[in-house]
Amino acid sequence: MTIDDSESNPPSDHILGWLGDSISYFPTFFDDPYDGGDFSGDSWWVQTQELDQELINLSPNSFTTTSAAPTPNDSILSNQSIPLDSTKKRKSPDESSPKITQKNTKEQGVAPRKSTANKKGNNKSAANSNNKEGRWAEQLLNPCAAAIAARNPSRVQHFLYVLHDLSSLKGDANHRLAFHGLRALTHYLSAGGSNFSSATSSNTFASSNPKFFRDSLIKFNDINPWFRIPNNVANTSILQILAEQSQPRDLHIVDIGVSHGVHWPTLLEELTRRAGGPPPLVRLTVVAPPEQSRTAVPFANGPSNYDFSSKLLTFAKDMNINLQINRIENFQLQNLNSQVINSSTEETLIICAQFTLHNLNHTSPDHRTEFLQVLRTLQPKGVILSENNTDCSCNNCCDFATGFSRRVEYLWRFLDSTSVAYKGRESDERSMMEAEAAKVLINVGEMNESKEKWCERMKVAGFKGEIFGEETIDGAKALLRKYDSNWEVKVEEKDGCFGLWWKGQPLDPSFLAKPKQR
Repeated sequence: MTIDDSESNPPSDHILGWLGDSISYFPTFFDDPYDGGDFSGDSWWVQTQELDQELINLSPNSFTTTSAAPTPNDSILSNQSIPLDSTKKRKSPDESSPKITQKNTKEQGVAPRKSTANKKGNNKSAANSNNKEGRWAEQLLNPCAAAIAARNPSRVQHFLYVLHDLSSLKGDANHRLAFHGLRALTHYLSAGGSNFSSATSSNTFASSNPKFFRDSLIKFNDINPWFRIPNNVANTSILQILAEQSQPRDLHIVDIGVSHGVHWPTLLEELTRRAGGPPPLVRLTVVAPPEQSRTAVPFANGPSNYDFSSKLLTFAKDMNINLQINRIENFQLQNLNSQVINSSTEETLIICAQFTLHNLNHTSPDHRTEFLQVLRTLQPKGVILSENNTDCSCNNCCDFATGFSRRVEYLWRFLDSTSVAYKGRESDERSMMEAEAAKVLINVGEMNESKEKWCERMKVAGFKGEIFGEETIDGAKALLRKYDSNWEVKVEEKDGCFGLWWKGQPLDPSFLAKPKQR
């Protein structure tokens, strides 16, 4: 099959008309899971003259293509085969259609590539290699996004067709990534290219039962260190700051993050083991930004009736800790001040910001620097910042195709690690965690940054980086031993950044900073 990028487009603004009779091949494909409304789209999204009938007659499992005007990263369908997992559930209406196999691809002139799946006993360097061979979902999603950005309807339809056939929530990380990526792209198209950060999924944190939600978080932390290591680093850093105080003082923690309270019991338990016991009073102020700004942020929005305060207070009482919890709902973070959080110079104030600050503003990263400056005015003894790492310092990540590619990369690492963590088993807990992580694909306005950018912004805001203590580093490394060997932690001597890595790729850098002396 050859895709001609120069095909003329008849006047039709409706995507269903553009697809024509081929829509019968997609029984649920355009039942928009994000409630995106109609499929009006932009005027470029119109019906091609020849592609519709060709899609009806051509088996989706035997696609190969050449492009009259190939673009970078668009060669996946012409230079390698796409492996189909044996657990793949979706089948085409034509059960006799050929599957993609090495035999088929050889007959079609496609050179099959050897699998790089790691077998048990392979050395770690192979697992940590940076090549993307075998990650076929990314090599379909990214050129599809590029075709959308280039307003090339024939290429877009072609990639959607293939992705639809290969996507599944019951397969490996590739099939799952194809599923979530396909949902995001179709919603983007149905919304006419607008920001769809308000989109939601039916199986996320916000729609869950509170008990199931809490139990799932605890289970996830037990099998996957994605959040547990940053949480552990935050807790031990708080203990490190307390150890530097010359006399016992009340402890006040401002929690701006997505922890949902599950890691604070560990800190309370550690406080009881300190020489001299816990502080006279432990205050926890949970600052929750406006709900609309949390809706599309992965892992940020819990069930509406979820409240960890009562259980945490009971736990603290059993530990003989004087704990107070104050929650500030729907708060504009830029208005944060000492009066709002009721802080005083007689207490040790520590701010813990995890996986939230990158979403402060969708259009101006400068707002992040401004908010860090707001935190500086609170005169905290320390700030612990954890964020997702894009491993990118480019200036064009707001471009749809580039930004989408970064988010696909993030989601691949999550799905790949959860596949290992759950040992390939299906469960409601896994489905919820993966659906929540997939929200990163629909938040097209979100601009994350590299750890170097965060270091720079903290310096501009008046903070200086601190080196994590040996107990923090050794404790995280010891905790990581219970997880898969593909996980590792690294400490950057240059900036003191503590990072969690999966298969040789950075995930969650954490920083410990203190206000500069004026």
